[in-house]
Amino acid sequence: MDGETRKTEFQSYSGEKLAAALELPIGPPRAYALFAHCFSCSKDIKAAREIARALRRQGFAVLRFDFTGLGASGGDFANTNFSSNIEDLISAADYLRRDFEAPSILVGHSLGGAAALVAATKIAEIKGVAVIGAPAEATHILAQIKEARAEIEERGVAEVHLAGRPFTIKKQFIEDLKEGRVKKAAAALKKPLLILHSPLDQTVGIENATEIFMAAKHPKSFVSLDSADHLLSTVADAGYAAEIIAAWAGRYIGGKGAIADAVRAVPVAPEFKGGALAQSMPGEPLAIALSVDGYPQIIDASKGDGGSDLGPNPTRTLEGALAACGAMTMKMYARRKGWDLASVDIRVTRAKSEDAHAPHTLEKEIRVTGALDDTQRARLLEIADKCPVHRMLTEGVKVNSRIS
Repeated sequence: MDGETRKTEFQSYSGEKLAAALELPIGPPRAYALFAHCFSCSKDIKAAREIARALRRQGFAVLRFDFTGLGASGGDFANTNFSSNIEDLISAADYLRRDFEAPSILVGHSLGGAAALVAATKIAEIKGVAVIGAPAEATHILAQIKEARAEIEERGVAEVHLAGRPFTIKKQFIEDLKEGRVKKAAAALKKPLLILHSPLDQTVGIENATEIFMAAKHPKSFVSLDSADHLLSTVADAGYAAEIIAAWAGRYIGGKGAIADAVRAVPVAPEFKGGALAQSMPGEPLAIALSVDGYPQIIDASKGDGGSDLGPNPTRTLEGALAACGAMTMKMYARRKGWDLASVDIRVTRAKSEDAHAPHTLEKEIRVTGALDDTQRARLLEIADKCPVHRMLTEGVKVNSRIS
């Protein structure tokens, strides 16, 4: 399991409830991203779901939502337009900023990509924008409703069928598309831009990617999605796009994810076999790249102590080792005995009166669930205190140090 999908909702600028899904990775997110789906689609279209979850596997938290009047969101689609999509994106950013963390990355697919380009100029925290199969002008949508165009112009409204579903479109929708804001937004973006487009895209031609690329200022990048279709309907194509977006975003967002990538890049001394290896990290005042049997992590000090707060401090890590070792030992013992230990939860804290960096007294609280009698529970408490880390701490360890 690489994380969870949390159903949520937020209020749009017009007061409608917009349905959303927040993809949360395991552990602190390296950054928050906001995903805008394609025209007349929903947050649950395969491309939106697969890209969001692939980004989640890369450590990003991703909010995907249904625009007003689409999917499970409230409101009437007939009253929406390109401008309302942009406002919905801004409302989504406001929601993340208020309840979690402002989005650093905007990802948009098709018309959602066009809306993302414009919205990015209005969301201060955005550090980069990635667009997939995006049109250079929103008027591209007119080609999809050309059969009803005359009726809309004459009567002011018409019903059109898109992807096999009926939609009511009003004249104001068409008028709003004529403003030509996409390339202007790309030129004014002044933030990193990644353009992904398939040369075989039959819905939004590859020439749109060229126009956006030419309008944008550096840093800008273009990646061909080779044989993908417009909707990225295969999992492989969606996953490939997500991997590219994650790698590209890592250059600009910084934070815990970028540092974690740096940790993985730290070379382990060839003569080092097993155990723990701690290495200083270039550019960081106190952060340490720690490798335990090849598994990377970060140890750091709080900002108050002069560090960057990129990971737990050494004493907290020691407490973590004690908690984890106790829980693991209890599970091993219960399994060997055939006992019904459904779950174990160990919480280790320092006594409040102790020096934060000299924990002479540790409080260990153990919670268990399962069909266990009092005798079994008492025995499991004894076993928790017999784990290797507990014994190292209480029985004493001799450390031989040398410098070379």
